[in-house]
Amino acid sequence: MQVFVVYCHPSKKSFTHDMKQEFLKGLNEANHKFIVSDLYDMDFNEEMSEDEYEREAYYSTETPVAEDVMEEQRKIQQSDAIVFIYPVFWTEAPAKLVGWFDRVWTSGFAYNPNPKMKILKKALFMVSAGKTLESLEETGESNAMRIVMLGDRIRNRALEKEMIIFDGTTHWDEAQRKQRIAEHLLNAYKAGLNF
Repeated sequence: MQVFVVYCHPSKKSFTHDMKQEFLKGLNEANHKFIVSDLYDMDFNEEMSEDEYEREAYYSTETPVAEDVMEEQRKIQQSDAIVFIYPVFWTEAPAKLVGWFDRVWTSGFAYNPNPKMKILKKALFMVSAGKTLESLEETGESNAMRIVMLGDRIRNRALEKEMIIFDGTTHWDEAQRKQRIAEHLLNAYKAGLNF
């Protein structure tokens, strides 16, 4: 399977970076092919221009799409599945990834009129969170994240969709963090191996 990985984290010293590496190791060992868009390394421009806004607001598909956006769309069209790996910032993805959706999910590609985006076999979100899953469920934050990502951003653009929350990674409790991280890294590797 050809897998497109969209990775978004500002630090290479992070747990999220290690999680991505383990996932890719699993994909590689399972003989999947993959391409990675590291949004920070690419210095992806997450800000929508006035022209881009007007294109989307008025469904003006005759207005050209920026080359960096077209490149991301090509990666999607050449893939069978897409994986998003990022940390939770205030119950949301980092601004750079939110901006990626704002700019890449264009009219005529991801939505009306006549969207050309292929329906992918699978969309997977691998999310690192400082809070525990129990806490995220108690407050409704985990459900909100799923609604936004799986319901709104993926919707019917993939046949199968899933969010895995790698929780309890805050630095406030180092003992808990170390235990969880070892377990999470193994699970990230397995997610790639069994993709």
